[in-house]
Amino acid sequence: MECRRCGSSLDRPGDYCLVCRSDNADAVVLELDRERARVTTLVEERVVGAREVTTTPEDGDEAGVVELRNFAGLVADEVRRKRPEKVYATGDREVVRAVREQLRYEFYRVEDDDPVAAVLDRQGEAPLDVVDAAPSEKIGGSHSTLVGGRDGQRAVYTAAGHPHVKKVIPGPIDAGGSGSRSGVRAKATRADANGNVRLLLRDGSSVQENRIVTTARGKDLGEVVREDLNEALREEDLQE
Repeated sequence: MECRRCGSSLDRPGDYCLVCRSDNADAVVLELDRERARVTTLVEERVVGAREVTTTPEDGDEAGVVELRNFAGLVADEVRRKRPEKVYATGDREVVRAVREQLRYEFYRVEDDDPVAAVLDRQGEAPLDVVDAAPSEKIGGSHSTLVGGRDGQRAVYTAAGHPHVKKVIPGPIDAGGSGSRSGVRAKATRADANGNVRLLLRDGSSVQENRIVTTARGKDLGEVVREDLNEALREEDLQE
């Protein structure tokens, strides 16, 4: 493949061009299993290349941690070669988390039997606006108390830290729910017609519904943000 700007030959399809300093990948899709990863590069709503990275899981806690980190590093290196606008990932949650920790790109979870096709369907949509503000600046409203103390605060700040969240507005606390011994649990509900969602916090018998205003322009894109929020909450061990 040649650079779409200067025509220089690229080592691999979609690689960032080191001659004219321009990108040649719009998105990368990661299909991540514990032993194998498939990295697919998309340009202008078409697949231009795919590459597989494999590993052999190690026995033992320390060896396993090192092996997983190295495996995630190899996958992350493939992504860095492309410098894409967005990264979509599906598969083993542990591997997804390990790869995400090593990248600094817009990172989205995609759940579909054919993740590449699902992402291609999204490529024709205008990108969502990014809110470049600290999580603390996005939290407001007349209710300042959060369910669950530090864990409840962590859940709200996790939601507020999402790039496509404009504002999180805490709601009143309802103490009439059913009791639970599982600690603080958080879940983003289905998006409404405007693309906004609710963050439900539960701690014992207390429930709090927090409004999340997103940059999504409708229900479908709101669902994309919701899925990503729930995955972030799972990574923070705030969901079952």
